[in-house]
Amino acid sequence: MAVIRSLKLGVSSVREHQTEVDATYQFVDSHDGTRLLHLATYGSDSRKSEPKVSQVIQLDRQFALELAAIIAREF
Repeated sequence: MAVIRSLKLGVSSVREHQTEVDATYQFVDSHDGTRLLHLATYGSDSRKSEPKVSQVIQLDRQFALELAAIIAREF
């Protein structure tokens, strides 16, 4: 789990992931009062155990707005 502190365009070779997963979002207030967007993904359908959180990222307002602008521009 991590709070994203910077966001820049990557240059490595990437491809589409074939596995689909479910995700949830929530909002949480940090210890200093900063509101964070909390995104969590869950294990794939082929996972043998009960669904549990697999990956988590948290974004503050600045990075949430930056990500929203990137999404609006690219899609």
